[in-house]
Amino acid sequence: MIKYQLELRVSLEEFQEILLESGLSKRRPMEQPQVLEKMISGANLLLTAREEGKLVGLLRGLSDFSYRTFVADLAVARSHQRRGIGKQLLIVCRQVAPEARILLMSAEDAIPFYQKIGFHLHERCYQLKAGDDIL
Repeated sequence: MIKYQLELRVSLEEFQEILLESGLSKRRPMEQPQVLEKMISGANLLLTAREEGKLVGLLRGLSDFSYRTFVADLAVARSHQRRGIGKQLLIVCRQVAPEARILLMSAEDAIPFYQKIGFHLHERCYQLKAGDDIL
């Protein structure tokens, strides 16, 4: 049975493992553990899915719990994908901040998943990458 919960802390080792097991490691700075540690400690929203204590899913984000929730990572171990774990983590996210708009950036291969569960493409999302100057 999968247990979903809001946690205050996830270890660096667990974070690295779920990124690897989910495939998100391809798009995360895995060779920089100090950055990964800051990613965990800087998040104020850590929702976990655990099976017998083992982390099998993680939603990492930032939220004011009233107006906006930004999902930075939604990771589910490949061995546990297509079981509704990612969807359930988003449902718990909605329960934790029911009035907040949930925003995220999707990996290309996850677009059908987000569309299927009701997310809408926002045409006015912009980014400024690290190192890019503000003109």
